This record gives sequence, C-alpha cells and structure tokens, in this order.
Amino acid sequence: MSAQPDNRIDRTFAALRAAERRRAALVPYIAAGDPSDEATVPLMHALVANGADILELGVPFSDPSADGPVVQRATQRALDRGMNLSRVLELVAAFRRDDQNTPVVLMGYANPIERMGLGQFAARAAEAGVDGVLTVDYTPEESADYTAALALHGIAPIFLLAPTSAEQRIRQVAALARGYVYYVSLKGVTGAGHLDIDDVERRLAAIREHVTIPVGVGFGIRDAASAARIGDVADAVVIGSKLIETIEQAVADAAPSAVAEKAAEAAGAWLKTVRDAL
Repeated sequence: MSAQPDNRIDRTFAALRAAERRRAALVPYIAAGDPSDEATVPLMHALVANGADILELGVPFSDPSADGPVVQRATQRALDRGMNLSRVLELVAAFRRDDQNTPVVLMGYANPIERMGLGQFAARAAEAGVDGVLTVDYTPEESADYTAALALHGIAPIFLLAPTSAEQRIRQVAALARGYVYYVSLKGVTGAGHLDIDDVERRLAAIREHVTIPVGVGFGIRDAASAARIGDVADAVVIGSKLIETIEQAVADAAPSAVAEKAAEAAGAWLKTVRDAL
C-alpha cells in the first residue's frame, strides 16, 4: 500500500517530535451528540483550547463491542436524540469552519459505514474534514476495500492492537495503518481495569519492532498522573471514559440551555490538568 498524502495527523506528530520539549500527543475522546447535539462542536473547541492535540469523535452505534459502561451510556444518549453517521459528519464540518488545524479521528463500528457505503463514506468524511478513522471491527485481514477507500481520499486508517496481539497481527497492522496505531493497554472494554505501566512499556517496545508510525495508548487512563506516566512511554495518550464522566457530572442538573456551556467548561478544565501533567 503506497504512503498516503501528509495530513493533519502526520503534521501534528511531526510538530510534537520537533518541539524543544518533546511530549506525547493528548487525544481526548467524546461521543458525538453527547451531552447534546448542540454541545458537541463547542465541546470540541473547548478541548482544543485546553490542550487537545487530536480529537477522537465517537460515532454512536447500538451494538458496541469495545465500549465500557460509561461510553455506552454516552453513545446511547446520543442515539436516543437521533445521532447518526451523517449528522456526525455535519458536526465535523461545523467544527472545521473555525478550526482547520486540529486532526479529527472518527471512532466507531463498521455497520454505519457499510450502510452508507464505503466509497460514499470516505468521500463525505474527507469533504467534512475527517483525518482518520478507527473502526473497531474492521480487522486487517478484512480491510482491503476499507483502507483503499480511505486512502483514495487521504484519510488515515487507524487500527487497534491489544495485549493479546500476536506478532503476525502486529505485522499486518504495521502494513496497513496510517496516522497512528491505538494500543489498548488493558484486556476488556474502555474504562476498565488497572494500568501496569511497565507492561505497557514492554508491549510498546515489541510493537515498535514492526510499527514505524506513532503509537498511542488508551483504556484505563483516568487521571493526570497516569496520563503523564503513559506519556513517558507512548507517542499519544488517549483518554475518554473519565472525560465523559466529568461531563456527565457537570450537566446532571443543568437546564437545557446551559448544557453546552457547562459541558465545555468542565471538560476543558479537567483536560487542562492532564495537558499540564504531560
């Protein structure tokens, strides 16, 4: 597979590598449409203003396999309000009107993409300003059409690796992935378990024997201290469940007219503590 054109993800990691004080990229995850449709774009801007280098925007899906209870709650709330893949792309386009620089990665499942059609999805995603797509249930063995469709529009296909990934799987991902690889630091679903930083470091060393693009680490990072420790060994720190919990708490008793403001304020303040730690 030929190299894809340089995109915002590549430029972001290059800038971080070239910085005088090199650090890991900070990649927060939120679910599109949660805590509301109207809050999503202001929330994205607030995360960038408080240190996000790349945004992961979850595409709500009714039958998730990798999402823990916190993310499932968020995506279900979004689905209940009518969020779908077409609307997610509209939200990215709205974000792009004021931010042409921050990479946006969609994270979700194959079913909504296939219902839209791979070619149509890739074209619409590129037009909206999407830089990468992480589709949990597209395995490397089944991704030829998927990666080709994304490559045609300069969008990075991002793949997961896990503690159980064998060397053959790592090689397959290395051959296909662009942008970055997402290493799932724990067995199980998002937000679960206890991080073993030494084990993560050992696993990353094995992955980097084959993967030459940046490797981000997510699942189980719940505070600034754990983010900083992961940031010492990874190229990116991906954080979602704790951020969503912070938003949940902030808007629990808010009037509908105040949801967007309270979500953005709380999420931005919490993320800044992580950014400062990195």
